[in-house]
Amino acid sequence: MNLVEIFDRYPSQEECIEYLEQVRWHGKPNCPYCQSVHATPLPSEKRHRCNNCNTSFSVTVGTIFHRTHLPLQKWFLAVTLILNAKKGVASRQLARDLKVNKDTAWRISMKIREAMAENEQRVLLSGLVEADETCVGGRPGKGHPGDKQPRGRGMKKVPVVGMSERAGKVKVQAVKEDHLKA
Repeated sequence: MNLVEIFDRYPSQEECIEYLEQVRWHGKPNCPYCQSVHATPLPSEKRHRCNNCNTSFSVTVGTIFHRTHLPLQKWFLAVTLILNAKKGVASRQLARDLKVNKDTAWRISMKIREAMAENEQRVLLSGLVEADETCVGGRPGKGHPGDKQPRGRGMKKVPVVGMSERAGKVKVQAVKEDHLKA
């Protein structure tokens, strides 16, 4: 995802919060303190109150976005800048891009790097990863003479993406054709 897509997809703080709630809770708020699913949304803020432990919480509790005064849009932009950089991003460059203090930019970059190194996040592939795509399905029946069977991405087969760590885990997943763009 690039910077323009971030601005288009998350134009305000509310859209960022809605996205995090959907990714983290799938529509059902879960208390990060007691793991209860009995929570009531508070009308004035984007917070919830747990009915078991009677604490109020937001979707950012327990994440790298917790206890920050920086808008989530800037956090999303920072994540995008760091992930898209081939050789990393200096904190001073990140500060210029986000229009924040250099110390704030350093803290953001360290939090993002710590999150990428967490064991919970390590279920993803790491190290040297090789990826390839293929299409799986039978050969289409022969049509009338002169009908050309489409080749490549135009055919009616299921696209499958495979990724493999060197001497490690392998992940294979069938994807929708409109999600397979590059």
